[in-house]
Parts: sequence; structure tokens; C-alpha cells
Amino acid sequence: MGEADQEVPVGEPGARYAPGELERVAAGILRALGVPGVDADLVADSLVQAEVWGHSSHGLLRLPWYVARLRSGAVRADAAETVLVDTGPLVLLDAADGIGQVMVERAQRLAVDRARRFGIAGVGVRRSNHFGTAMYFTRRAAERGCVTILSTNSSPAMAPWGGKEKRVGSNPWSVAAPWRDGVISLDVSNTAVARGKLYLAKQRGHDIPPDWAIAADGSPTTDPGEGIAGTILPMAGHKGYAISFMMDLLSGALTGSSVGTSVVGPYVPDGAGGVGHLVLAIDVAAMGPVEDYDARVQQMVDEVRSSPLAAGHARIHYPGEIEDLAAEAVREAGGLTLPARTVEELTGLAAELGVAAPRATDAPGAD
Repeated sequence: MGEADQEVPVGEPGARYAPGELERVAAGILRALGVPGVDADLVADSLVQAEVWGHSSHGLLRLPWYVARLRSGAVRADAAETVLVDTGPLVLLDAADGIGQVMVERAQRLAVDRARRFGIAGVGVRRSNHFGTAMYFTRRAAERGCVTILSTNSSPAMAPWGGKEKRVGSNPWSVAAPWRDGVISLDVSNTAVARGKLYLAKQRGHDIPPDWAIAADGSPTTDPGEGIAGTILPMAGHKGYAISFMMDLLSGALTGSSVGTSVVGPYVPDGAGGVGHLVLAIDVAAMGPVEDYDARVQQMVDEVRSSPLAAGHARIHYPGEIEDLAAEAVREAGGLTLPARTVEELTGLAAELGVAAPRATDAPGAD
């Protein structure tokens, strides 16, 4: 995600958990619901990685929603994708109502494999579900040498510019690119903030800024519950609405998925998601010497970092650097903290499904 989408530190006291311990519990819960082991590990890792990056709105608070959809049958735990179109560099997959993370992971891996063969490749996915943090997947593709773009559509979250009823999803997208031994990445929602941030604020009992959402009657609100019932505002005014519309066109209309108000989000326990994804991958090596590309990216990074600082800023970051720094901070601290409600829900699901509860890093016997 971009710098503007960073979670606001709340300073909540609480136990610290090793990421691996949280992954164990989340994966165990998913396995107990019939999700194959490798797939359960992937979903758990994606949720915990969001926590590590500082994006709790896309982290473990979403696991109970996924559990509810698995239990209702809206999401199929062991769905197998079907190839509908294959021209070589272009593939279209039917996800058969499978888990979003699992399906987009298969799509991005296929896109990279084909890009290495053809130089560029696109993989569309229809009849899928919510997949969490888009950057999780584009970064994985970038680590394999491809500049990668991922778009997806989502259930209605904002009104079209000039309207007051939800008709357009936040429809997030991500771009990630390899650079030397690392990755440069962008992950943005087209709303003022990701909808999960309103759920997180509601969970924590906090107000939201007045420019995040409006209530159902169109009035400004700082109440996250009213914002959820109302509509989230687009980023950058009419531009955010227009970008979101086009991302639905790419992800939904183009791939044959549901669009607009027909898309069902992870917050709803039943009903087919109908979510669409589009992955585009470009092999950097196919465009020319990788070392020349790295040098040009280095120039870009050096130029932005050398800019004189504006008031109130101590450092300039390139896209994705903040997440890398957050992950480093978690490693140095020996783990991460979670909102009390998230720990309560995670522990409750674990107990219900026969999975050992998460142990804090300072608990007796913990690593």
C-alpha cells in the first residue's frame, strides 16, 4: 500500500506474537475447515504479512469473515481452477468460487511463467473471491523478475461521482517491480481509505477522520459504523471514482466476472463472490539488460530521496519502502501486537476448531 494508507498507531497495550505463531494458528483454523495444507499456509501467510507491513485492516481481522464464507459454502475450500482460454501469452481461468488468495497466487505464477516465455503475459480470473492485500502477490511476482500489475474488483463501497448511493467498488490495484535485491511496490484502493480501515476503527472503538466517509443520508461522519452503512469517499475526488470504474472494467467486465453491484464482498457470509482479477506480467530481462534497468531505477530513487524535505517530514520513501521498514521493525521487536478483538476472535476460532491458541512470545515455553 502507499504511504497515505498506513495504519494510524494507536499504542494499544498487548502481548507480542511471533508471525510464525500467528500463521500456525490461522492455517490450522483453515485446515480444520477443509482447506488443503499448502493453500491454508498461503492464506495465513498473506494475512499475517499484512499485519507485519502495518496493514491490520487487511490482516487477521478478516479471518472470521473467510471462515463464515467457507462454512456457508459461498467459498469452496478445495476448488480447482479451469482454463477457459489459452492463447499462450493470454490465459483466462474460472476459479469456481475458490479462495481468492489461492486463485490469484496461481494466476500470478502462471503469468510470470508465460512472461518468461513470451516477454509479456496476462492472466484473467473469473468467479473468484476477495484475496486480501494485492501487493502480497505482485511482490512475489516481482521477486521472480517481472514488473507485475494486479487489479481486482470488489463489492460496492462508494457512490459514483455526483451520487450518494454505493454503486462502485474500491477495486484496488497494485504494481510491483524488481529492483536489485529488492522490490518496489504500490498497492492502492481507489477509495479515500480501504473499507477494512473502517471495520478496524469500529473494532477498536475509534472515530474516523471526517474525509473518509459519509453517512447514509449523505452527511459527513466520524463514526465508522455510519461510514460502513453509508459510503466511503473516493480518493482524489472524481479521479478516484473514474479509476475505480476502469478497474472494474479490467477485472470484471473483461474477464467475464460479476461487475458493479453484483459483486459480493468478504463481509457477507453467503452468496457467490463473483470477483474478477487480472494479472499482467512483463519480464524485465526481455526488455534489455537487467543491470541497465536497475541503474535507471536507482536514478529515480536517488532523485526523489535527494529532494529537499517539506515541513513535518524527516525522510522520503520510495513506494513499498515503508512496508519493508515495518517488517524490519517487527523482526527487531521480536513479534507484533494485535487489536484485542482480533486476538479474542482468533483464540475463539482456534478453540472451536481444536487448534492450539496463539502463544505470545513472552509466554512460558514460547520461542
